[in-house]
Amino acid sequence: MAGAGLRAAARRWLLCGGHGGPRAASSSPSCPGCGPPGPSAPCPSGPVLAGGADLNAHLWARYQDMRRLVHDLLPPEVCSLLNPAAIYANNEISLRDVEVYGFDYDYTLAQYADALHPEIFSAARDILIEHYKSLLMKIDAYHYVQLGTAYRGLQPVPDEEVIELYGGTQHIPLYQTSGFYGKGPSIKQFMDIFSLPEMALLSCVVDYFLGHSLEFDQAHLYKDVTDAIRDVHVKGLMYQWIEQDMEKYILRGDETFAVLSRLVAHGKQLFLITNSPFSFVDKGMRHMVGPDWRQLFDVVIVQADKPSFFTDRRKPFRKLDEKGSLQWDRITRLEKGKIYRQGNLFDFLRLTEWRGPRVLYFGDHLYSDLADLMLRHGWRTGAIIPELEREIRIINTEQYMHSLTWQQALTGLLERMQTYQDAESRQVLAAWMKERQELRCITKALFNAQFGSIFRTFHNPTYFSRRLVRFSDLYMASLSCLLNYRVDFTFYPRRTPLQHEAPLWMDQLCTGCMKTPFLSDMAHIR
Repeated sequence: MAGAGLRAAARRWLLCGGHGGPRAASSSPSCPGCGPPGPSAPCPSGPVLAGGADLNAHLWARYQDMRRLVHDLLPPEVCSLLNPAAIYANNEISLRDVEVYGFDYDYTLAQYADALHPEIFSAARDILIEHYKSLLMKIDAYHYVQLGTAYRGLQPVPDEEVIELYGGTQHIPLYQTSGFYGKGPSIKQFMDIFSLPEMALLSCVVDYFLGHSLEFDQAHLYKDVTDAIRDVHVKGLMYQWIEQDMEKYILRGDETFAVLSRLVAHGKQLFLITNSPFSFVDKGMRHMVGPDWRQLFDVVIVQADKPSFFTDRRKPFRKLDEKGSLQWDRITRLEKGKIYRQGNLFDFLRLTEWRGPRVLYFGDHLYSDLADLMLRHGWRTGAIIPELEREIRIINTEQYMHSLTWQQALTGLLERMQTYQDAESRQVLAAWMKERQELRCITKALFNAQFGSIFRTFHNPTYFSRRLVRFSDLYMASLSCLLNYRVDFTFYPRRTPLQHEAPLWMDQLCTGCMKTPFLSDMAHIR
């Protein structure tokens, strides 16, 4: 078992130094595949060509030209370009066409504080009895492991060992990750915030057994950890903690109320489909919205058992009374203000006639909430990604902008100058390659020392990003981002240049610091 598309709890590292950019600092984190940074590289003398040209000096002159160009042309206002409270579009969608809004509950309507994670970890640790062994790692959209992100327990696994484990390659075969819901025969993709305590518990237990030289079976411990985490939910422990101190655990309740009230005021129909039990949802919604919260929703479904709710036709809807007890009525219509349990999407569609692109559903789990709705039923979907806000704030920093811009410029130099293959030139190119690797480690560590950004593995999108683009029309940090837009707003995705296209459109040129920088100005550097 291994974790892919890892949703890591991000921690900041200091900017590492070296000769890696126009504004490098003086110290560096340790990063697999990246040696200790050195001082700014000199321009050593090299072989003299016919006509007296010094090729070595020529290469370093181009290097210095590029550094000056990037430094001079990167405007101060390029930082803070991105709004952490914005909504980002993978697919064009006009809210004018959306008549019905649907929501998950946990981490969608109800945003939880980080203080919840240690509680889940501790309770699952107390439930756990058996053993496990495996890797946590991060893979990209093409199924390649990002070297430097593989961990066994709490210890990094050397790149050479990772490659050996996968038959001399970084590539993970398709059959190991081909499960529709993110779980193949030997790899599980951790997808949401609830995964963080599970990952931490797996790592700590593995580290304990390895540190004490104890034998254990990987399949047993993975199952036991998963069961322990599930028991925290099944036994209602998590619900009890939140209910006892909602001020501590529930965030942005007033903003959730504002979003729902605004949509209703504009004549939109709302529904809720959640796996959580009614008593828990009722207390949380009363805290955020008030005692009349059910009047905002046209349909409320609890304990829906997603994702099977979207595919299994056999489970009927059951009505709950005011005390939460099951009724025996046959359900022929879904009434406003009533609470329903289980059911299935096919009966839901038949009873409501809410179909296709006029329905927009929000959830935090790409597989359990969004995948079936988009691919099988044509609904529009919105992903809630709480980590997005922090990642954007990092992207907006001068530290990140300069590091990434210089990395892109240096990559362009390497691509153009690789035609020089004499011994001295190869030494120069090797120094540039080393510097490029250091820069990549810098930008990775800004997001998280172990795993980097949840959206990128160096230059490629992550496995998670690939699914995010596939299963969601929109994505945002929280539901409250909707308050920044009119209810008839149209979201247009940026046209991202393909590899054979040049970024000639204005929206690309305006954010050129995150693309290939300043094409026209760099054209003379050959």
